Amino acid sequence: MDSTSLDSAFWLTAFGIGCLLVMSAFFSGSETALTASSRAKLKTLADKGSGGANSAMVVTEDSERMIGAILLGNNVVNILSASLATALFTRLFGDSGVALATMVMTVLVLIFGEVLPKTVSITFPEAVAVKVAPVIRLLILVFAPIVSVVRALVRVILRVFGVKADPEAKLLAMREEIVGAISLGHSEGAVEKEDRDRLLGALDLGHRTVDEIMRHRRHIEMLDADLSPDEIITKVLASPHTRLPLFRDDEENILGVVHAKDLLREVDRLVRGEDGSVQSIKDLDIVKVAMKPYFIPETTTLDEQMREFLKRRTHFALVVDEYGSLQGLITLEDILEEIVGEITDEFDVVQKESGLKRAENGDFLVEGQMTIRDLNRATDWNLPDDEANTIAGLVIHEAQMIPNEGQAFSFHGFRFEVVQRRENRITKLKMRPL
Repeated sequence: MDSTSLDSAFWLTAFGIGCLLVMSAFFSGSETALTASSRAKLKTLADKGSGGANSAMVVTEDSERMIGAILLGNNVVNILSASLATALFTRLFGDSGVALATMVMTVLVLIFGEVLPKTVSITFPEAVAVKVAPVIRLLILVFAPIVSVVRALVRVILRVFGVKADPEAKLLAMREEIVGAISLGHSEGAVEKEDRDRLLGALDLGHRTVDEIMRHRRHIEMLDADLSPDEIITKVLASPHTRLPLFRDDEENILGVVHAKDLLREVDRLVRGEDGSVQSIKDLDIVKVAMKPYFIPETTTLDEQMREFLKRRTHFALVVDEYGSLQGLITLEDILEEIVGEITDEFDVVQKESGLKRAENGDFLVEGQMTIRDLNRATDWNLPDDEANTIAGLVIHEAQMIPNEGQAFSFHGFRFEVVQRRENRITKLKMRPL
């Protein structure tokens, strides 16, 4: 290398390579910042009047077009800088300049064009995204024709291999991203278990149906319309529930729903009204007191049913299957409990035994009717609830039979042992993780 080689062309080329490295750093940092930034945070900044955040929202709306434009710019500047460096080093060192240019540019691009800007962007994604978004938005418009051709070519190639882009995938993935963020926050100690359960419970309302949480007809407390007025009043007063279904002859023959307050008003009218007396209670017609029953299909989602409850200004519905047979009942409180957990008041019957108990040897004693969701919430397990709602139902589904007492099974990473069975129902199980 001689002094004549260090002329103005040398310095201009070196300066050009430096500018191209800066541009490479800009493209690399922009790509990382715009893909790593939270759209929720950007939306908050945009709502506060940030023009850069608004541009970032527009740019990240079509991530395929954004990535195409950034990669196009990044590849152009990287290839151009490598070409200039090769020409420069060849001029200075002859044939060995090619190898030197490759080594030097690899180090420079790796450090200053990739690692450094990406590290800054991943550390402050929203701050960087707000700064670079207006420039990237302009570049997307400039590169639009080329990017469109490239996108079309890529999609044709993907179709050849049977891959088809789904425009709705991003919207569907957003919910999974929120769920993952909440679960990750809990695992890292930033979100309390109760808060996690409430948030996930609210998100699940649109994906769960009423038959998963309803009170089964076996456990419904009902009123027989043929009972005497005295017996009806006694039964209503003894019940912890304010609303009781009314039937006649057959429990499938629902006449209505009796509200304790409506019954009290009717009794008050009979006793204290004109010509009223205590003896007038025998004239009580419970059918006239009952409200019209509200039936819903068992496939109704919890989210939809909650809206219907609020719209109808009622809290009580009877659940029927596709043949119109009574399956159970559901209340607004049942749906709210899926979000906030168990709600009890002074009239609720206090359960002496929980559905889940821990034995001294570490095994769990579980009531068969306990729902899989409640068990997962209580223990942080992940037992599937796609095929069954209760623990007993899960065992029966997996065993493909109704097991006898003492039989044990292993599936989903747990050992299940039937402790107690009544008729065709599994009432108690012993569980332990394998």
